[in-house]
Amino acid sequence: MTLRELADILASMYSSAPNGDKVVMIHLFAIKYADELAALENANMQDLLEAACMPVSYVAEINKGRHLSKYVVSKC
Repeated sequence: MTLRELADILASMYSSAPNGDKVVMIHLFAIKYADELAALENANMQDLLEAACMPVSYVAEINKGRHLSKYVVSKC
């Protein structure tokens, strides 16, 4: 999966999130796509967020989701 495809998915999940669940959707994205994100280097997380037109400060939220992916399974 390309960085552009991941950025589009992230942007879609974020923009369609219910009120109050925007950051949760970033975590969910990172859980669902942890394997694809692992193929990107950490520096590319900023590129991913920029491509999704989101603040680069959300790198921390993506990393939280990536770490959670070792312990949780998405229901959706």
